[in-house]
Amino acid sequence: MSDAEKSEPEDDDNKQPAKAAEGSEEKVEISAGQRRKVRKAKYCTLFTRLLHEYKSILLIGIENVGSNQMAQVRMSLRGRAIFLMGKNTMIRRLLKIEAAKDPIFSNLIPHIIGNVGLVFTNDDLSEIRNAILEHKVPAAAKTGAIAPIDVWVPPGPTGMDPGQTSFFQALNIATKIMRGCIEIISAVHLVVKGEKVSASHVSLLTKLNIKPFFYGIKVLKVYESGDVFNAEVLDFSDDLVMGKFFNAVRKIAAITMEVGYPNLTSIPHIFTNAMKAIVAISLETEWMFKESEVYKDMIENPEKYGGGGSGSGSGGGGDTKEEAKEEAKEEEEEESDAGLGGGGCLFGDSDDDGDGDY
Repeated sequence: MSDAEKSEPEDDDNKQPAKAAEGSEEKVEISAGQRRKVRKAKYCTLFTRLLHEYKSILLIGIENVGSNQMAQVRMSLRGRAIFLMGKNTMIRRLLKIEAAKDPIFSNLIPHIIGNVGLVFTNDDLSEIRNAILEHKVPAAAKTGAIAPIDVWVPPGPTGMDPGQTSFFQALNIATKIMRGCIEIISAVHLVVKGEKVSASHVSLLTKLNIKPFFYGIKVLKVYESGDVFNAEVLDFSDDLVMGKFFNAVRKIAAITMEVGYPNLTSIPHIFTNAMKAIVAISLETEWMFKESEVYKDMIENPEKYGGGGSGSGSGGGGDTKEEAKEEAKEEEEEESDAGLGGGGCLFGDSDDDGDGDY
């Protein structure tokens, strides 16, 4: 075999790696539009999976929330909830596609407005909401921002020199000069909740080094099994709901007993009243039965049941003594009245006639 024939296979082997390298370079070279399509496809798959995997969704507002703060909230709820952000148009389009298959998702579409996100969870909604609201960071006031809370400036020294008194006068803030610095006399309601923060407010708060606002994630709406309701509903605890339920039951029982229409709510009260009447008759007629013997024993031996003893009567001892004294005084007055003129007037005569004794 010649040297030329031996070298031919070597040339083919060299060509194959070159072709593989060219193919790999072609795969790496993807346009920006293709990358966007890939990202959108992944987002659609993830959104659809979360929508069917989790039964509850919290709609959150992320206005004035930084990435670091968002990362802390994600870490605190890792394994319990999944945060998903995205463009509102994309989320609404995916919800419309799913609503065509299952109409329960259509109720969520009108609420995808503004800077919002979604939190998917299967845990207790109240606990997840409280964990989200715990993470708040202080923030300085910004000109033109809407005040989420009332802003008060506390009284006391400001550390500012007396030359800046005119600044406080422009804001109608009463001050005085104390030890070479301006001191605010009384607390000032600087910004009212819901109003815009002006530039002068920002300047004053900055000079006093006051960060009045706390920004964090807000829970706006709750979606569960096709229903969307306000997040305030999560404030109702199980004890509160049960208390309201039993309060309604008591009112129904009172109404039905008044109109004489027995039902499940009034039957226990009817039996209780009947039992009271039977026990009262039994104690009055001394015809005893097992249940009434207990009440008879309570009447005959009150000290056994904590009544009639020195401990229970000690609190009202002073009142009873005073009442006894008043009764004694009244009796003495009646006796004295009878002794002075009551006996002499029995026969229509008075002692002044001087007729003597009969």
